[in-house]
Amino acid sequence: MPTVTTGTSLGIRLGLSPDQAARLAALKTAERIQEFVNRLRWNYEIAGPTADAVVTTLNRGSAHCIEGALVAACAFWLGGRPPLLLDLGAARGDVDHVIAVFRRQGLWGAVSKSNSPFLRYRDPVYRSLRELALSFFPQYVKGRKKTLRSYSVPLDLRHHDPALWVTRPGFCHEIVDALTGSRHYAIVSGGAAGRLRPIDTIEQRANRLREYPKPPR
Repeated sequence: MPTVTTGTSLGIRLGLSPDQAARLAALKTAERIQEFVNRLRWNYEIAGPTADAVVTTLNRGSAHCIEGALVAACAFWLGGRPPLLLDLGAARGDVDHVIAVFRRQGLWGAVSKSNSPFLRYRDPVYRSLRELALSFFPQYVKGRKKTLRSYSVPLDLRHHDPALWVTRPGFCHEIVDALTGSRHYAIVSGGAAGRLRPIDTIEQRANRLREYPKPPR
C-alpha cells in the first residue's frame, strides 16, 4: 500500500472525519488557513482551561491560540508542509502565545489565532524565526507593559503521535509540555525588561478590541 503523504486521505489516517479532513485539505495556502482559523469563534474557556485537539476544536467551532495553531498545523501537513508550532514566551503574569509557522521561498510567516487585533497572521517576509518573533514584540502587552520575552525552536508535530494532538480527548498536556519545555531563545534580558517603554494609551485602547465578544453568563 503506498504511503499517504498529503490531502484528505492523510487527514483520515490522522483521525479526522472525512468531512473534517476534506475541509482542511481544501485550504491550499497559508492565507486560506488563516481565514479558516479566523472564522472559529474565540474559546473563552468558560468551563475551565482547555488545550484541545484538532477534532474537538473543529467539532466545537471555537479556539484560542494553541487550539487554532494545532488546526493550522494540521492543515499545513495535509497541504504538504511540515506542521510546526512556535511558542512565544511571556513574562510572569502574562500567558504564552502559540503560532503555526511556515516557510515560503525561504522566508518565515505564521498563522495565528487571536481575539485581539495585533497577534495575528504574519506574511512570509522574515529571514529568521527571531525576526518573526520580534514582529510580535511591540503589541505583545498586558495593560501597557510589553511582555514578550522569548521564542522557542519549532516543534514538529510529525514527531508526536496524532493521538496526542489530533484526536486526544481533553487537555493536550503532552504537546503543551513539549512546547514549554523546548529550547527558548531570549528576546529581552532581565535587566532590559525594566527599561522597556510602556505602550501609549491609544495603543492600549486599540488592544482592548475583541473580534468575538465574551458570551453572557
